[in-house]
Amino acid sequence: MAEIRLSQLAHSYAPAPQSDEDYAIRRMDHIWEQGGAFALLGPSGCGKSTLLNIISGLLAPSDGDVLFDGKRVNTLPPEARNIAQVFQFPVIYDTMTVFDNLAFPLRNVKTPEHKVKSKVHEIASILDLTPLLDKKAKGLTADEKQKVSMGRGLVRDDVSAILFDEPLTVIDPHLKWKLRRKLKQIHEQFNITMVYVTHDQLEASTFADKIAVMYEGQIVQFGTPRDLFEAPNHTFVGFFIGSPGMNLVSVELTEHGATFGGVELPLRPKLLERLKQVRSSNIKLGIRPEFVHVWDEANDEAMQVNVRFVEDLGTYKIMTFYLGGVEMKARLQEDQKVPQGVAFISFPDQWLKVYVDEFLLEGDQ
Repeated sequence: MAEIRLSQLAHSYAPAPQSDEDYAIRRMDHIWEQGGAFALLGPSGCGKSTLLNIISGLLAPSDGDVLFDGKRVNTLPPEARNIAQVFQFPVIYDTMTVFDNLAFPLRNVKTPEHKVKSKVHEIASILDLTPLLDKKAKGLTADEKQKVSMGRGLVRDDVSAILFDEPLTVIDPHLKWKLRRKLKQIHEQFNITMVYVTHDQLEASTFADKIAVMYEGQIVQFGTPRDLFEAPNHTFVGFFIGSPGMNLVSVELTEHGATFGGVELPLRPKLLERLKQVRSSNIKLGIRPEFVHVWDEANDEAMQVNVRFVEDLGTYKIMTFYLGGVEMKARLQEDQKVPQGVAFISFPDQWLKVYVDEFLLEGDQ
């Protein structure tokens, strides 16, 4: 197992990059702690796979360093970094049996055959591959092939880290949850540093203790699933995490708070004072649908809003409404009264977040 440190790391595919937009990975410092289970989460094209390939040695960074336990590995080839990587599509030998596929990484490092047999059977049992050990890989289904590919990455317990690049893409949806839990169990059993790349927030939160969210080539937040949900550090995190995502609205400052579309929201005096000191006019307020307070009737704390529609999702409902001409959403519990036509809502202070230039105002947590 290894601590993986990225120091002033940046990468561009352009021969002479001129601006941030020319970089697939913008300059960053980041640490994957030894023995942790981490996820790298973000949409397609944000730089996730590029970053993973730099860590594994398949790609050399334009700038900065990759360090394993403090040792610079920029010039080391993948095989010298002692890393296992599981790709989006299965990487296996079709002419070999499942047993020999799983045994290959162990035999490649001259592992004694009795240990090979023991380890192969252990991983096969975990991944439900035992009945297939004598079968040729070319006769397997796509799901089974990917499980073998994952097993090849997991079979060596002396690796520095295991990197997973969207490994469940080709897996049947009914098996995905089971395999995510299997990976989590393997991590808990062997305590190997694991980094799991995905665009699926459910996969990330099921697998990882901490999640790094990437957006436009940079890690905009690194924290627990709860951190990302309760205190998004960037508007993208608020939008991307949660279903539906955070309500976000651009505002202008007034003497006592913030305004948009003729609606004025009072802000805490200390918060307002800090906002008046920022130079940017790019100020947004954000609140998650789960934290919007929907009242049963009018009162002095509530604002009247127009209800557009309510979606019944079984154990809860999502109410879509308009406030100041802006469409927003609120989550209603299963037994909560469903407003008709108009509703009365408020934004609790502790859950109303303020963003300046898309980042959470420092100290507003």
